[in-house]
Amino acid sequence: MENDPDWQIQQLWETNPQEACEVLFRKYYVALCSHASRFVYSKEAAEDIVSEVFYLFYKEELYKNVKSSYRAYLMQAVRYRAYDYIRWELSKSRRGTALDRATIIDSEPSPSEIVQYDELYRSIELAIDKLPPQTKRIFLLSRFEGRKYKEIAGELAISVKTVETHMSKALSLLRQALRPMWIWVVLIGLI
Repeated sequence: MENDPDWQIQQLWETNPQEACEVLFRKYYVALCSHASRFVYSKEAAEDIVSEVFYLFYKEELYKNVKSSYRAYLMQAVRYRAYDYIRWELSKSRRGTALDRATIIDSEPSPSEIVQYDELYRSIELAIDKLPPQTKRIFLLSRFEGRKYKEIAGELAISVKTVETHMSKALSLLRQALRPMWIWVVLIGLI
């Protein structure tokens, strides 16, 4: 049992739930934000989603219901919250007005929506993986980490114009690769 990576955290839940949640937060926050940003393509939205998941996880004592690993549970919770966020964004853009976000978040995505999101996610991941290495790196720094072109240029010791060229190339290649799914891509605002 002591070989289980969650064993110590499980023991901590019994004695100090707040500290256990803080340990999980420190351990998984970056990975969960990265996971969420693959769906919502916004660093700020991803951070909000992860923070909300941890808040509810602790406040509603959801940790008592975890049957799998904490990591697997949190990854799934973040994914579903990201689906809810996307659904809210899609509904908002379709109707042109702000909707009651709480109503949308409380409902679960339909199986067909989950399949569509998963299919889109896999297509985007494959398209990004096919980008040339430097173009991929610049695209990820810009879109997933929210860096400005000037910051990327400084970090990679290249000109801002070179960053712009790589981003233009990345977006063009992604548009071509994702053309069959263009409506979903446009609605989530990737390209």
